[in-house]
Amino acid sequence: MKPWTLAACGIALVLFTLAVSAEVYDLTSPAFLPWHVALRKGYSVVAFSVLGYAVRRAFAEHRMRRAPLLTIVGLTAFSAMIELAQAAGGVREGLAWNALDVACGALGGVVGAALFEITSARH
Repeated sequence: MKPWTLAACGIALVLFTLAVSAEVYDLTSPAFLPWHVALRKGYSVVAFSVLGYAVRRAFAEHRMRRAPLLTIVGLTAFSAMIELAQAAGGVREGLAWNALDVACGALGGVVGAALFEITSARH
């Protein structure tokens, strides 16, 4: 397996595990902070940006066509899968929050793919 493909898979596994953990949720979203929800959404965009960059690099290893679009679509789908796993685990946030979470994943995919395009254009 190519290095960035392995890295992307590893990052995705870690992010999925963290996203469905109630303990991690409680740790990263302390209710005493007035902006705890915004913090979590910010964490999400950053985490998905890191994953998006790794996925885009993995696609580059395989010389995939339409890699930026595939990165964004893939991360959007991955974010939706996390929402489904959380719902299966009993988390009930409502469709609006689920949609916002998926949008954060998609935004992370855009940022990660863009970072790859910017950094690779310099070389």
